[in-house]
Amino acid sequence: MQAASSTLHPGLTVWFTGLSGAGKTTISQAVAELLGMRHCKVSVLDGDDLRRTLCAGLGFSREDRDENVLRVCNAAQELTRQGAIVLVAVIAPYRSIRAEVRRRIGAYMEVFVDAPLQVCMQRDPKGLYDRARSGEISCFTGISDPYESPISAEVVCHTDAESIDESAAKVLAAILDRQSASHSANQYVGAGAGL
Repeated sequence: MQAASSTLHPGLTVWFTGLSGAGKTTISQAVAELLGMRHCKVSVLDGDDLRRTLCAGLGFSREDRDENVLRVCNAAQELTRQGAIVLVAVIAPYRSIRAEVRRRIGAYMEVFVDAPLQVCMQRDPKGLYDRARSGEISCFTGISDPYESPISAEVVCHTDAESIDESAAKVLAAILDRQSASHSANQYVGAGAGL
């Protein structure tokens, strides 16, 4: 988890979902750097790190995957309440659990890091797809377990066609638009309260 200095804007969870190797961690880290340069309070929750800590002991059945996502959701929700922009890079393959996360957190934005399976398999820095295809890893998203693509994500990054900088800039613009709208709404409510 990374943190930067504070901001007056309300908190927001930005959830990066996509196949393994699509670019979720890479883009979230790039966005964190851009937000840090703007002196925003930002935290990064990465799925690989969380599997070794907060979610250690969980497997890859649907039940365990959902529990993994809900544990991450609870952490993101608390950080969001504290006013952080929380960048979550977790596959979260099922639409139903992502919808539950959106409902629970409220201040939520979904980023679909979209890369074709073949591209992710070619990248495969950890050799996970090869191990899944050989049967060494079971219940692997995209091979032996489904990935349900978002239907209405706020941002879509096509990482087979965009550079990291292009994707990060697109996400940053969406965050800033959201924060600006929230700030304006709060000012309006504050002005109305004085009437």
